[in-house]
Amino acid sequence: MKTYRALSALLTYPTPDLQAAIPEIWQVLSGDGLLAANQLATLQPLLNELAAGDIYDLQERYVLQFDRARTLSLNLFEHIHGESRDRGGAMVDLLETYRAGGFDLVGPELPDHLPVLLEFLSTQTPEQARAILADAGHILVALAERLARRDSAYAPVLAALVTLAQVHTTPEAEALLSEKDDDPEDLEALDAVWEEAMVTFGPDPNAGCPISRDILAKMDMPAAPRTAAPGQM
Repeated sequence: MKTYRALSALLTYPTPDLQAAIPEIWQVLSGDGLLAANQLATLQPLLNELAAGDIYDLQERYVLQFDRARTLSLNLFEHIHGESRDRGGAMVDLLETYRAGGFDLVGPELPDHLPVLLEFLSTQTPEQARAILADAGHILVALAERLARRDSAYAPVLAALVTLAQVHTTPEAEALLSEKDDDPEDLEALDAVWEEAMVTFGPDPNAGCPISRDILAKMDMPAAPRTAAPGQM
């Protein structure tokens, strides 16, 4: 099940460490046997770009696609719940699933971040991993289609996940795809969208389940923005 961990790595923010790990990632993907030869071939351009590309260009592209475009967010519940209170409850449920599976969440990312979910799936049986991934199948289908529309090198990663989840286009996926894609270059429009989505979790931040408090506090905390080198954005 190392394929899930390898795909998780490909969807993380590009760093020199990731670039150095590309040969090992390729060995895992080609040797694990979960992906067909044609799927591996479609992943090769992304692997080549990550291995040899300018790190600041790679980081700028990543930020534009996944951090600035809400319709391409890798935080899965963003596509279902936005920033509503329902997302907090879904976070708690997912965190409990992780803990029940012996997986401790570390790092700054939220539980619904797709690379985090894939890390968890790499610790589960093939049947368990496919079932959990299928629950997010409609989101994966929508993300794969949106990335393909943009001719993104990341599109084959999402297409591979759709195949692993054994899902197809669904009414739920079509509903997501009916939403207008964000333009990551239109900063004024994106700021307006984010301002409209802001909600306050509460009213008492110290009330309720400790796990819920941890998750909601994390959601309220502004994440440190990923940035490329000066002059690259």
